[in-house]
Amino acid sequence: MKAIGLIGGMSWESSALYYRIINEETKRRLRGHHNAHSVMVTIDFAEADRMMHSGDWNGLAALLSDAAGCLERAGADCVLLCTNTMHKLADKIVASVHIPLLHIVDATASAILRNGHRKVGLLATRFTMEEPFYRDRLSQRFGIEAIVPPADARAEVHRIIFEELCHGASRPESRAALVRIIEQFRNEGATAVILGCTEVELLISDADSCLPTLPSARIHALAGVDFALSRGDV
Repeated sequence: MKAIGLIGGMSWESSALYYRIINEETKRRLRGHHNAHSVMVTIDFAEADRMMHSGDWNGLAALLSDAAGCLERAGADCVLLCTNTMHKLADKIVASVHIPLLHIVDATASAILRNGHRKVGLLATRFTMEEPFYRDRLSQRFGIEAIVPPADARAEVHRIIFEELCHGASRPESRAALVRIIEQFRNEGATAVILGCTEVELLISDADSCLPTLPSARIHALAGVDFALSRGDV
């Protein structure tokens, strides 16, 4: 079994979700008393939040590259970055270590195509919805079109993530707001919706949505288990 390296703390609530999914799935596959071999480095989300909202992406890249280096030195065989937004910095993290980073967009795209979707909605932080790193990778590498809500709805999704979900709050009115956005995605021709912030799947599930949901944290965590239990380097 290979060791899964996790960069967590963005937020710790979603990092805990990763840890639980990885260990539950490892036990399900191997049975008995098995759990995953893993290493986690947790950063202080307050520092990351400050850097994001002040535009200090170089500082964040250095912080996350240092975390990846810690994982490599601790014996991890791969890096899972437990957040969607920070994959904006994936190339810089990859350049800082000699172990592979399992990219959340690639894992999510595989699930999208496996389920026969080509046009999907994207619920995420403002950074992930508005900057090109996420949607361009889906489009250019996998031929998947991802649509986002209008500006006022993007602002509301961003607020729900940072002011509520990152503090462990799940409010019915916020769930209803996201459900309305998903309904609009359906009206625009999307056939599924990416829960593209790892906290969003703490609030929304298939039971709430008129479209099939693609929970990126779960998909990414399962890709980590696939890697850990595979033979060879991939």
